[in-house]
Amino acid sequence: MSVNESPAGRRPTATYDSPFLKACRREPVPHTPVWFMRQAGRSLPEYRKVREGIPMLESCMRPELVTEITLQPVRRHNVDAAIFFSDIVVPLKAIGLDLDIKPGVGPVVEQPVRTRADLARLRDLTPEDVSYVTEAIGLLTRELGPTPLIGFAGAPFTLASYLVEGGPSRTYENAKAMMYGDPELWADLLDRLSEITAAFLKVQIEAGASAVQLFDSWAGALAPADYRRSVMPASAKVFDAVAGYGVPRIHFGVGTGELLKLMGEAGADVVGVDWRVPLDEAARRVGPGKALQGNLDPTVLFATTEAVEAKTREVLDAAAGLEGHVFNLGHGVMPSTDPDALTRLVEYVHTHTAR
Repeated sequence: MSVNESPAGRRPTATYDSPFLKACRREPVPHTPVWFMRQAGRSLPEYRKVREGIPMLESCMRPELVTEITLQPVRRHNVDAAIFFSDIVVPLKAIGLDLDIKPGVGPVVEQPVRTRADLARLRDLTPEDVSYVTEAIGLLTRELGPTPLIGFAGAPFTLASYLVEGGPSRTYENAKAMMYGDPELWADLLDRLSEITAAFLKVQIEAGASAVQLFDSWAGALAPADYRRSVMPASAKVFDAVAGYGVPRIHFGVGTGELLKLMGEAGADVVGVDWRVPLDEAARRVGPGKALQGNLDPTVLFATTEAVEAKTREVLDAAAGLEGHVFNLGHGVMPSTDPDALTRLVEYVHTHTAR
């Protein structure tokens, strides 16, 4: 099935001809579409106001709050797609794991997964476990109209790393020790996580998400041979599980310049690129048949408007020969970013690339 073709003969949705979905399908666009990772939150004062006093995971489970937060950057910045407000550990919390997102730290798992017996705690995810996601996406798609909503999930490797380490890590020594020292347990862990992740994405697509992004935030810690052998099969299983829906599938990681070709081969329609590799070089590494997403360095937004525009032109010039390009940052919006700088950036890309 072609990208975003409606399954079972259903007619294309209101978002089908949006610039974002056209770029994902590598079709001509009226302008280069723009959205930002972590655009829903953190840098916006209106986000901080509505989140005040509400823990992160709880905020992800309130449909009206999720709707408001997801819509805020669309209203303010005029971006070409919304990204569903959630967190990569939401499906793990939903199946009963004892974890929390601690301010200034990140996800912390009470009992790390270290043995085969621990796998029993990773039960299947059902739509009923995340009914608040279905409700929120229903509310959002009615509000968004022709603007696409991007669903997302954490990739099996990144989720496994959190589970095995018990929280954020710079070295991933426990996760890598399992990957190298007990490859069968590691493979079974990633396979279970691929099923949970696929189920989470299916809920979002069936509720109305027009595209999905798989965040493998920590995959850049891996050598290509290790990624191909020990990680890629699980990511491919996720992408295969949602292929029949026909929605664009985006694959993104940080520090993954050496993995770009493999990340495309895992099943993505669009490969996200961080700021370390120019898009023309990224296209050479990925190969034909894929759109690219990226890749302005998020810290550029702290410079003068003239500097931001100059660096943006460099990104757009590098993307000039691509089959499809979705403009984004090379990673998420930093919390102290001036929201007005993001608004100006969207306007600049739209104007500069108008066809």
